Amino acid sequence: MPSASPQRLDTPHSALALGAAAPRHWQVPRDTALEAARQDYLDALPIAGAVICANGIDDIWIDKANDPFRRLALLGTGPIDLPIGEAAFLSASRIGERLIRFFADEADDMQFEGGDGKDVGGRYFSIRIARLAATNYATDRCLLSIVDRTAQVDTENSLRAEMLRDSLTGLPNRLAFAEQVELLLQDTGLSDSSHAVLVVDLARFSRVNECVGAIAGDELLIAFASRLFSALSPGDVLARIGSDEFGILLRLETGLEDALATAARIKAALVAPFRLSELEIQVDCSIGCALVNGKVDFAEEVVRNAQFAVKRAKNNNEIHVYEANEAQAARRLFSLETELRRAIENGQLTMAFQPLVDLQSGHVAGFEALTRWEQEEGGAVDASKFIAVAEESGLIVPLGRWALEEATRILAEWDRESGGALPLYMGVNVSPVQIARDDVVGLLSSALDRHGLAGERLTLELTESAIVRDPERAAKVLNGVKELNARIAMDDFGTGYTSLAYLQRLPIDILKVDRSFVSHMMTDRDSFAIIRAVLSLATALGMSTTAEGIETEDLARTLGYLGCSHGQGYYYAAPMSAEDALAYALSRSASST
Repeated sequence: MPSASPQRLDTPHSALALGAAAPRHWQVPRDTALEAARQDYLDALPIAGAVICANGIDDIWIDKANDPFRRLALLGTGPIDLPIGEAAFLSASRIGERLIRFFADEADDMQFEGGDGKDVGGRYFSIRIARLAATNYATDRCLLSIVDRTAQVDTENSLRAEMLRDSLTGLPNRLAFAEQVELLLQDTGLSDSSHAVLVVDLARFSRVNECVGAIAGDELLIAFASRLFSALSPGDVLARIGSDEFGILLRLETGLEDALATAARIKAALVAPFRLSELEIQVDCSIGCALVNGKVDFAEEVVRNAQFAVKRAKNNNEIHVYEANEAQAARRLFSLETELRRAIENGQLTMAFQPLVDLQSGHVAGFEALTRWEQEEGGAVDASKFIAVAEESGLIVPLGRWALEEATRILAEWDRESGGALPLYMGVNVSPVQIARDDVVGLLSSALDRHGLAGERLTLELTESAIVRDPERAAKVLNGVKELNARIAMDDFGTGYTSLAYLQRLPIDILKVDRSFVSHMMTDRDSFAIIRAVLSLATALGMSTTAEGIETEDLARTLGYLGCSHGQGYYYAAPMSAEDALAYALSRSASST
């Protein structure tokens, strides 16, 4: 039996059923079964789908669609032969523009995100356009599929809003603040003095939390944020970027003066105390400023620069404006810390010795042991720099242990080379951090026993800050040192804040007069008077004295005449190696006998 030929369809069956005229593009004969299959395929899709046909970019129309697409585009239930320019949904969502571009470019596939064009309550879609084979009624066709992502996007936006918002104050958080600064940095028209970032650090916040509790602390943060906001100009961005830090992005009309004026308004806003329950709390803040300009590549770098300025501002309670290379210098110090740790672990430190001379006899009474560090590539590192890094990082503890062990070892070695105990003592510097954290007495006792030295051969030198920081612990440590018969010298006396009561109560043997007084005593009346007063005080308390920084013979003679016990400085000798130090002591003793 011969097979039946495909049935032809001159108009959509839905139109025929209604007795309506065939749409223009349906007047071309179509294969009934094939068109029905295509519609069935569309209807089977769980997402909105439509077949878009084109005969050139000036004749593009929606040919067929499934029910989800009809509802989305408000197309009704009749046959479709709608030019895309007349489809309100496609125009509002700009899908129509993409369809024209798709057919013009003859692309095989296109995917993009879009919406329905509504500012409020809008919907969001993932759209895909895939090319279909041409037919006898359309030279180009594509399948337009649309996935409604409104719920997902709304959830993402909600989560993002929470992620960018500080839950306590309702302000933008650090991430949101950084995004604002990042957008500004991407502006090609950004000028060097048009914007600035202020970081405001709430002073004593941890103290408030400790005294009145976390809830009151939260109340203070909210009230503090409110006062900050009242001091800002329209358009300024305020954010909470840390537990007690706030960031402000300022637009500068007249340059840096605007930032300084804002800082002054913030300070003025904090004059009145904060009332928390029944308490009135007076708080202050430190303010750091960093300009936003093309010299900085990333937003976080700008914020870090302002935070670096805040740390400097804490020293004088004034606004500090970040200057170029300050942060780089801080990073170099951090790198220095890493290198110092390796130097300590790998035994790359050395020791130099500066003589301590009896100003009456001229004999060398002892030496001050001074730590030295020479890098393989960078050369000698300034002692004041790496000691400061060691104290800040805590490396001063292992460094101090090494210095004590090395000084006692070398002193014992000198005794062996000389055939007996020399009439020399060794001065070793002790940091306030060591007094606070380490077992100084135990370490000293072990070092003396290990190298067979009497306690009086060692003098521990400490600064006034070691006593002021924790007087009770300092007294305990110093008394323990005295029980070992070692001596104690107060270094740089006169430059700190030591109470005379401490001198009376603590077992201090030697006062070392700071070089800042000694170097000017011959030309400055006040320095001379201070030195005389210190020497008289030491005599009254039964202490000996050492003058630092003696550079000339006149200074040495004058100090000896005034009753100073010992002196050290470049007039006698610069710090030298252990071998040279022993030779110097022996030769000087021989020449003075």
